[in-house]
Amino acid sequence: MRRVTRNALVVIGIVIVGLLALGSLPGYLGSGPSYYLEVAETDDDGPAVDASEITDRRYPYLVSALESDDGQSDGYQKAFGDFKDWFTHTPFDEYSSLTQQNSEAARDGGDRVIVEYNGQRYSVEQTQEQ
Repeated sequence: MRRVTRNALVVIGIVIVGLLALGSLPGYLGSGPSYYLEVAETDDDGPAVDASEITDRRYPYLVSALESDDGQSDGYQKAFGDFKDWFTHTPFDEYSSLTQQNSEAARDGGDRVIVEYNGQRYSVEQTQEQ
């Protein structure tokens, strides 16, 4: 094999390994306070996002909050400032997606969003561990 070809393959291999590490490693890193989605049943009559057809593959934090006994999702910790957010799925992504689906479902200036899940209405908030 020619030297140039071998060097090109080594560089391509390093780039591929680096990209794979950027895709998987940030999910395991975290520091600082944990962030959660919290849900609570509500009697709010206004517009709501229909969440009955959501899956835990698309909304893992929301589904874990809706199905948990305490109404709190699994925790998420930021790392390296906001660097980790570029490469991983966050509760912030889910909350933003819910408000984009139906902006009228947002309440209190965007601090909560109302979702309807299996016939019950829930208020969803982003919270930070104290």
